[in-house]
Amino acid sequence: MKSQDLIILEKLKAGDSSAYKELFDLYYMPLSVYSLKYCDSFELAEDIVQDLFIKFWDQKIYLKLDEAISPYLFKAVKNNSLKAVKKQSKYYFEEIEDQVNVLMDDEHLDLEFLEQEKQKLYQEIEALPLKSKEVFKAIVLENQKYKDVALELGISVNTVKTHYSRALKQLRSSLDVIIILLLV
Repeated sequence: MKSQDLIILEKLKAGDSSAYKELFDLYYMPLSVYSLKYCDSFELAEDIVQDLFIKFWDQKIYLKLDEAISPYLFKAVKNNSLKAVKKQSKYYFEEIEDQVNVLMDDEHLDLEFLEQEKQKLYQEIEALPLKSKEVFKAIVLENQKYKDVALELGISVNTVKTHYSRALKQLRSSLDVIIILLLV
């Protein structure tokens, strides 16, 4: 059985432009969260991911890929995030191990460990300030868009982004689990 990744890649190579939206919808948020592991601003992380998607489409990078798209996307986000941080010259840090390929492989996914990590994450989510918790749950657990969350909570989209960014910073130690939740 083909993965969703390979199906999207085949559609892209066949010229089906709707597959690009599928790819964006599937990976935008997980890649943005992953980028946050390297940079300290969710807005910068989103910019990095948006730039990657533009380059991916404009340069038709998908034509050069033979296997899954996700390893390329995660590696590119990591590299672009590190470049952006170096360019800002604000942070010095050791390189974080690249675990995403392992996380993406269902065969290597330890379900018991994941369940324990999810429980720990849920406890951390409950400890968030009220608005940040509501925003985080709506975006990650309920898969809502910023605009919908803003309407539901009666706040601006920028305020939603601010609360979401604060929540992600507080949950930094659980970013790998958040990425898995966004992809599953």
